[in-house]
Amino acid sequence: MAYQPAVLFITNFADQAVILPLLLAVTVALVAQGWRRGAVVWLGVVGATFAVVLLLKLVCLACAPVDGLAELHSPSGHVAAAAVVAGGLAALLTRRRLSILTVGALAAVVIGVSRLVLNMHSLPEVAIGAVVGLAGATVLVSMAGPPPTLKRGKLFALVVIVVAVFHGLHLPAEAAIRHAAFRAAHVLEVCQLPA
Repeated sequence: MAYQPAVLFITNFADQAVILPLLLAVTVALVAQGWRRGAVVWLGVVGATFAVVLLLKLVCLACAPVDGLAELHSPSGHVAAAAVVAGGLAALLTRRRLSILTVGALAAVVIGVSRLVLNMHSLPEVAIGAVVGLAGATVLVSMAGPPPTLKRGKLFALVVIVVAVFHGLHLPAEAAIRHAAFRAAHVLEVCQLPA
């Protein structure tokens, strides 16, 4: 597939190796600019969004296939991360609900299509990731309160630098999640494992 390197380039923007340093860098930048509430809400809501996806992954992997949804094995963390981070940044910088949903949805679509093209996820898995990520961005805007006057240019430059430095690196989170899910299912006897 000649287009695969380009699709991998796109999907790598939402890898945890990029998202986690970006999450921390934006948190530090918000604190440095004097918006502690925004920093706490940003860190908490994005972290909670990741936790929801992790929980869904653990349940779906341990119990796959989910009743009636043979294509649902592991909701897309890449799509959820892209939606909550892009929508969350729009929330922090603009406070315009339309821009939050537009930016978050656009990020979810772009990363979602890349995950589908690479056969990493099914359409239901991408859709669940998008819903969780957009819900996170929406919660973020309602909890953060009005932003102070932020140095948007510096924040944008920070985002670009962090993404440029970490893009292309990968965290092998999926293998660890899969192992934990099967182990938990066996220990807790929550799902019938295939014989």
